[in-house]
Amino acid sequence: MAAPSNFEKGQSTYRLPRFNGQYYEWWKTRMHDFIMAEDSELWDVICDGPYVPTKVLEELLFSMPKTRKEYFDVDRKVVEKNFCPKKILVCGIGPDEYNRISACDTAKEIWEALQMAHGTTQVKKSKVNMLITEYELFRMKDDESLQDMHTRFTSIINELHSLGETIPRNKLVRKTLSTLPSSWKSKVNAITEAKDL
Repeated sequence: MAAPSNFEKGQSTYRLPRFNGQYYEWWKTRMHDFIMAEDSELWDVICDGPYVPTKVLEELLFSMPKTRKEYFDVDRKVVEKNFCPKKILVCGIGPDEYNRISACDTAKEIWEALQMAHGTTQVKKSKVNMLITEYELFRMKDDESLQDMHTRFTSIINELHSLGETIPRNKLVRKTLSTLPSSWKSKVNAITEAKDL
C-alpha cells in the first residue's frame, strides 16, 4: 500500500491520520491502528454500533432503552464511549469528506459511508479506470516545470498502486519520456539510446 505523495510534514503516531478523499486503503489501515491503540473497545463501537443502555420490563418480558434520567454512572461512562470513535473519525477527515458523512449519527454509520464511497470493489474499479485514463492521457503542461510534472505523474502512479494496480517501471520511464514536449527531443533521444529503451 503506497503512502500518499503529500504525506503531512510533522506527522506523528500521536496525530490522527487525515483523509482527503485519496488513498482510502492507506488511511483506513492507519485509522484502524490508531483507534485500536487508543482503546480497542472504541473499535467495537465502530463494528457493532453504539451501546444503548436498556431496562427489562418483567411484566412484558422484553427490554427497552432507558431514558437519560434512568442512566446509572456505569451507563453514562459506556454511552460516552459511543462518541469517542465518532469524534476521532470526524477529526480525521477533510471538509469534502465531512460533507459525505455529516448526516451520520454514529461512528458505525460514518465508517460504513466511507467504506461505501471509497472501499467497495465497484468503486475501486471505477477509480482504477479513471486513473488509467488519466495516466494514458498524461502530458506535460506548457507552463509546468519538470518537478511539477513529475509530482503530478507520481501522484497518479501512487494512487494506482494503492488500489492494487502496478505499472512496470520500464513502462513508467517510457511514458515519462513520451510526455515531454518537443523541445526536450534531443535529451529524450540521448536517454533512450543510453538506457537502450
